[in-house]
Amino acid sequence: MKRCRWVENQPDFYKKYHDEEWGIPEHHDIKLFELLILEGAQAGLSWSTILKKRTEYRKAFDNFDPNKVSKYNQEKINQLLQNEGIVRNKLKIHSAIKNAQVFLEIQKEFKSFNNYIWSFTQNKTISQIYKTKNELSDKISQDLKRRGMKFVGSTIIYSYLQAIGIINDHEKKCFKFSPK
Repeated sequence: MKRCRWVENQPDFYKKYHDEEWGIPEHHDIKLFELLILEGAQAGLSWSTILKKRTEYRKAFDNFDPNKVSKYNQEKINQLLQNEGIVRNKLKIHSAIKNAQVFLEIQKEFKSFNNYIWSFTQNKTISQIYKTKNELSDKISQDLKRRGMKFVGSTIIYSYLQAIGIINDHEKKCFKFSPK
């Protein structure tokens, strides 16, 4: 089976992520929140590092329930900073809490985060190959930052858009490639 080059010679868990999740249009708000937080946690690290820690992230961050994460206090932050199963970066942990608060504000304004994030492309997937950012990721990044989110630079948002299927970035030789 042919896959994107970045998956070749990767462990099975990485191939599974590519085959079953990456680039598939996602519309469930909890999943959208999870991937947003994980993409921010990945900044400066490899995605495989985050995928290996994903199960522990789900436990540590209450299955990525933004209502719960938005209310984390100093005691919970201290617990997270001691949790060896996640990236113990104070700025990233604080950003997850702030991003949960902003996420909830966006949900109120747009009725769901899904409505917000997919509105940038009128609910369509766009094809783009071999980029790390583009005008769309720049625009969404700027808007999220304006709203108060952290760890949402254009490159992180581009990767997020790939993960949630707004950007179809599968290579033409990949079995997951679907021209739009």
